[in-house]
Amino acid sequence: MFDAGGAGSQLTIMLVVGGATLLISLLLLLAFAGGDGHSRESRRRLEEISMGQKPTGKSQARSSARRAQDTSGIKIIDGIVRALIPKPDQLKIRLEKTGFKMTVSKYATVTGMVIVLIIGYSHYLYGLNWFLAVPVGLASGLFIPHVTVGYLGKRRINKFMKNFPEAIELLVRGLRAGLPISEAIVTVGHDAPDPVGKEFRGVADAMRVGQSLEQGLWDVARRIDPPDFKFLIIAISIQRETGGNLAETLGGLANTLRKRRQLKLKIKAMSSEARASAWIIGSLPFIMFFLLWLANDSYVMKLIEDPRGIYMIGAGLTMIASGVGVMAKMVRFEI
Repeated sequence: MFDAGGAGSQLTIMLVVGGATLLISLLLLLAFAGGDGHSRESRRRLEEISMGQKPTGKSQARSSARRAQDTSGIKIIDGIVRALIPKPDQLKIRLEKTGFKMTVSKYATVTGMVIVLIIGYSHYLYGLNWFLAVPVGLASGLFIPHVTVGYLGKRRINKFMKNFPEAIELLVRGLRAGLPISEAIVTVGHDAPDPVGKEFRGVADAMRVGQSLEQGLWDVARRIDPPDFKFLIIAISIQRETGGNLAETLGGLANTLRKRRQLKLKIKAMSSEARASAWIIGSLPFIMFFLLWLANDSYVMKLIEDPRGIYMIGAGLTMIASGVGVMAKMVRFEI
């Protein structure tokens, strides 16, 4: 017979665990929202060098207004996010890098829903107890959105940098044709492919509402991590202060950026064998574990149920992580 009391108890446990998981996930988002403090400090110094002054009160007011608009529209969710994530600006920048209109509140809500769904599936479909289902749900629910946002942002930045030298060439041609820099920016926004064209169109729109060219470019630089774009801002700022042939300077910058990209691609090709080895060596133990589990699950479960097997798994994962980390460090080059 159907046990109403048992079903109600299970439903209560599921709701309690789901609500607690949602709150914990919002707290743990702080760990994944961290940005690069060195990049922020470098940007601040570059702004001081290029602009020669601190941001004005008007620009700070515009920034505050933009932050105020970055909400989900649901007061309860926005209040929870503001209470649990006191510094969402770093996460907001990561979301802006993807090119999608995703607010911090929506990201936190989606992450919490993913965690609850994974916990529910792990417990009711795969039979994991709550002590295993909750950690699995937290780890997977936080990891999947974090990696997805990072992948989308990195892909968009790589696409931007691929077309960025051609965008500078468009600027150079416009300047040599007699156009002012502001009109040349508009031309790049219309002619360059996205995401370069989209970012330059945003700069042009910002200038139409009274924002300075440098501030509009710095807003783009906040979403573009590589220093190549900051070189463009500094070149324009120095030319405005000291004068000179901006077209010739930007032409040289375009050639330099193109050569840097070619060198990066060459290094990537030369290190492809080592990177492939790291992927194969790191994934082979997990593939073998999965195949053994499919062939004879009781044989594999003995390794998990025995405390000595748990220690062996921990030692193996530690050695695999160390080896993959060393190999990744060996093939990582900064240009």
